[in-house]
Amino acid sequence: MQKHLHKELSPSEKIEVLSRELELVQKSLVEQFYTDPLTRLPNLYKLRHDLEEDNNFTLILANIDNFKLLNDFYGFLVGDFVLESFAKSLQESQKEAVVYRIAGDEFALLIKEKMNFYLLKEYLDSLARKLIHLKYAYAQTEIYVDCTLSSSASLSHHDIFSKVNMALKYAKKQQLKYWIYEDSMSFSQEYETNLKYATKVRKAIVDSSGIVPYFQPIIDNKTNEIVKFEALSRLIDEEGRIHNPNHFIPVAKTIKVYDKITMTIIEKSFEVFQSYPFDFSVNLSFEDIINPEICDFIIDKLTTSKIGHRVTFELLESEKVEDFNKVILFFYEIKRYGAKVAIDDFGSGFSNFSYIIKLKPDFIKIDGSLIKELDKDKNAQIVVETIVSFSKKLGIKTVAEFVHSSTVLSAVKQLGIDYSQGYYIDMPSPFVP
Repeated sequence: MQKHLHKELSPSEKIEVLSRELELVQKSLVEQFYTDPLTRLPNLYKLRHDLEEDNNFTLILANIDNFKLLNDFYGFLVGDFVLESFAKSLQESQKEAVVYRIAGDEFALLIKEKMNFYLLKEYLDSLARKLIHLKYAYAQTEIYVDCTLSSSASLSHHDIFSKVNMALKYAKKQQLKYWIYEDSMSFSQEYETNLKYATKVRKAIVDSSGIVPYFQPIIDNKTNEIVKFEALSRLIDEEGRIHNPNHFIPVAKTIKVYDKITMTIIEKSFEVFQSYPFDFSVNLSFEDIINPEICDFIIDKLTTSKIGHRVTFELLESEKVEDFNKVILFFYEIKRYGAKVAIDDFGSGFSNFSYIIKLKPDFIKIDGSLIKELDKDKNAQIVVETIVSFSKKLGIKTVAEFVHSSTVLSAVKQLGIDYSQGYYIDMPSPFVP
C-alpha cells in the first residue's frame, strides 16, 4: 500500500492558511474597489482616500473635450480606446503625478506638492501644450483629442473638489485651455445663487400658478386698432416678484422642466382667449417642436377648442433649427386645424430667405435690433425694406417688434410693415384690455 505523501495539516495550520487566503481576497477586493476597470488607473474612491492622507498636494482635473460627440459618432469601443489612450498620455506627460480616472471622461492628477498660483500657472501652461491635439489611431481612423484643465490655488483645501470643478466649468464655458480657482473669485457665491434660483424656478413650475402669461398688444398699422396679443411667459415667485424669461428659461432648460413652461403658457392663453375675440400668439422653440408630448398637447388643444383658428405659433428665428423637415411637418399639421405660424426675431440670428421659403410662414416678425433705430439708421431701413418687399411678394404679413417711440412707428408705417408691437403701443400685462 502506498503511503500518503502529504502531511495532514493541524487545526492551527489550517487557520493560518485560511487567514492568508482571506488576506489575499481582501487585498484583491480593496484593489478592485480602488481601481477603474477600463484604464486600470486608481479611481475617485482612491483619490478621496489619498487626499485624506496628506494635506501637501496640488489637484488638477483634465476633461476630454467633446467626448460624448466622439463616443456617439464612433461608438463605445472607440470611446473606450480614446479613454485608455488619453490615460496613457497623461501618465507619460507627467511622470511625477499620480493619475486617476474619476468619472466618464474626467481624470485627475495629484502632485505631492502644494504649488502657489504662479508655479501652478507655469505647470498648467506646460501640461496644456503637451496635451494639445493628441492623435490616436484606431484601425484606419485617426482621432484627434483635446482637453480642458483646471486646478485650485486656494489657501485652503476645504471643498477642493468643488473649487476645481467650478474652475473646470468656467474654463469650458469660456473655451479656455485651463483655469485656476482663487479665493478672490465669486464662484461659490454665484453657484449658491444659481442653486437657489433653480429651486425657485422648479417650485414655480411644479405649482403651475407660478408661471403666467403676460399679453402684449399688436396693432394694425393701417387702422391703429389692436388686432391680436402675444403671450409672453413670466415667473412669479413666492415673494410675488416677477421674473423675466431671459432669466428663468435657461435655468428651466438646465433642470429639464422647460416643457412644463411651454404647456402652461399654451393652456392659460387658450383659457383666457375663450372669453375674448382677439387673435393671439404663443412662442415655440425648436426644442418644443421636436418634443412629442408638446406636439400632442398642441394638437389636442387645436382639436378640442373652438379658437384654434385664432392662434399663431411663433418659432424663434434665433433658435438653431437642426431639422427643417420636422418644422415643416409640424407647421403643416397645425395649419390643418386653422392655426397660423410666424417666424419670430427675424434678422437676429442666421437669417436667410431660403429659411422663409422652406417654412412658408403666415407672418414674419422683424427683430427689434433692426426696428429700434429705424428712424435714424439708413442701413437698418435698407434691410427692413428688403424684408418687407420679399414678404409682400410671397404674401407674408410683417410685424415690427420693439416699437418704442412715435418716430419709429412712423418709419415702420412708411416702410409698409403691416403690424406693430412695442412699449410705445403698450407694455405686456397679465390682463387683456
